Amino acid sequence: MPVPDVTQLLSDLRAGDADAVDAILPHVYGELQDLARRQLRGERDGHTLDTAALVHEAYLKLVRQDRVDWQSRAHFLGVASLAMRRILVNYARKRRAEKRGGGEVAATYHDGEIGKEAKTEELLALDEALDGLAARSERQARVVEMWFFGGLTHAEIAEALGVSEPTVRRDWRVARAWLSHVLSDDGPASDGKPGGA
Repeated sequence: MPVPDVTQLLSDLRAGDADAVDAILPHVYGELQDLARRQLRGERDGHTLDTAALVHEAYLKLVRQDRVDWQSRAHFLGVASLAMRRILVNYARKRRAEKRGGGEVAATYHDGEIGKEAKTEELLALDEALDGLAARSERQARVVEMWFFGGLTHAEIAEALGVSEPTVRRDWRVARAWLSHVLSDDGPASDGKPGGA
């Protein structure tokens, strides 16, 4: 049996083909589960979202995107990583609001390792820092999102963004350095400026 072209299925979905919704999921479910596992790895025990719930919530958001011109499987997974980021950040904000405040904790960010020990406040600090990075360089912020939240390779990120792998590597190095500075005790987000956008 030939493997269906996910890009074609995504195009069919955008064109309004209701059957495409059900046809796409089996072909991307494993990759979405991997993304969700990476996202939830550092979360506290008893998180209200498990892997399956995060996958399904993100997938529902994705298939309702009628204005996205899906380019490829990598593009779909890149957008999925952003959707999962938004879902987890919204849950973190809700959890913080339920605690009625509490002290802010400084996030640590060492060569992209925040995900292994990310707590609510660290996730929110990273989200805020990524918003600051996006204001300076949208592409660099997308590279970080796809790598950190999506676990995509440099090649997959390059394909999703329509740039070369060396450009992705350069964006990653600059963005990582900027985020490390911003998320450290060295200074506020306004101190550093990424380059090479």
